[in-house]
Amino acid sequence: MIETDEVASTRLNDLTWWQNGAAERDALFAGLRRDNPRAFVPLPGRAGDGEKGFWALTRHADVLEVSRRPDDFCSGEGTQIFDQPQKLREYRGSIIDMDNPEHARMRKIVSRGFTNKSLEGIRREVETTVREILDEMPSSGECDFVSDFAALLPLRIIDNLLGIPREHEKFILEATNTILGASDAEYIEDQSAAGIGKAVTAASEGLVDLLRSLSEERIAHPKDDLITKLVAAEGENLTPQEMAKFFILLVGAGNETTRNVITHGLFVLTRNPDQRDIWMADYDRLAPAAIEELLRWASPVVHMRRTVTRDGVRLGEQVFSQGDKVVLWYNSANRDESVFVDPFTFDISRNPNPHLAFGAPGPHFCLGAHLARLELDVAFRELFRRYPDIRAVGEPAVLRSNFLNGIKHLDAHYTVK
Repeated sequence: MIETDEVASTRLNDLTWWQNGAAERDALFAGLRRDNPRAFVPLPGRAGDGEKGFWALTRHADVLEVSRRPDDFCSGEGTQIFDQPQKLREYRGSIIDMDNPEHARMRKIVSRGFTNKSLEGIRREVETTVREILDEMPSSGECDFVSDFAALLPLRIIDNLLGIPREHEKFILEATNTILGASDAEYIEDQSAAGIGKAVTAASEGLVDLLRSLSEERIAHPKDDLITKLVAAEGENLTPQEMAKFFILLVGAGNETTRNVITHGLFVLTRNPDQRDIWMADYDRLAPAAIEELLRWASPVVHMRRTVTRDGVRLGEQVFSQGDKVVLWYNSANRDESVFVDPFTFDISRNPNPHLAFGAPGPHFCLGAHLARLELDVAFRELFRRYPDIRAVGEPAVLRSNFLNGIKHLDAHYTVK
């Protein structure tokens, strides 16, 4: 029997351990689901900051239930394991860190650009963007799949939707890498608390300044783009400052997470050529199920935190106290043996597939789910069409993080005709 409490406390917050192979992580979470699915994980060395630990929820059913009970498990106290400094919350506190009524107001406004109906009209633009990026791929037949394709695609689509000039693409990509890859020395060399705080604040300020300026410009001179729709439409709108904060979330959700699903997708399809061949032989029919399996397999957001709102809140037989932190481990929920048959097998025909890659149903279910699915569909369709033999080479360089299941680099080879 695994000593789950001890293992969890020494592993879940060991960011270097998270760069180990997926099999080791899967084994740890399988042990937690079996032996201690609501393990308490202390945070040693943080007592002076008021940090005492968190409850690790690893089963699908618990993640689902907590997500549906925002009155008992709130988001407004923070959605990451450690409380962020107030200064950073000023920049990064967006809809994801809100509770009602503020959350309901913001979500109603920003959902204008993310309905199924509004996204149906942008498929052609997504196709054009994918083909444009494929045209730019190295003619040598060798590339870093992340920097040459997967990272560019969702970011360029978000920029195009918002109406952000292409000249800002490099800065936005670098700022996003800094904010979401803050725990990795490749993106922030100084890994001290002060060094990380300084770099993340500077990147956040840069993004806020850019979007606030663009928002003020759209209020004065509206255009046919998403910024205008959110800050200058009839009725209630986002303020320029709110738009700037939402953008930080949007480039995180729309760039970092989708790019990681694309990258994990190429890697797992390379490792499972039978699944790849089956999908390529009948792309349209199999695409919906295949994309859901890619999302389950990648689980791009590893966890989110909620905070207990009052004493006596129950989850099954567990009783919590006000202020307790509960952390929802989506990667574990998406491998839960009680929900998924052969969960460690990649199966593009998996049905049913009630994965929680976009979070669980509830007020914080991902607004960009429809857009992400569209991007994944077009990305693999066009990728297979242009480079049918593209494959990952070697092992991926994994992001040092327990928040994002990130891949920084992945070599790929393909035949240029």
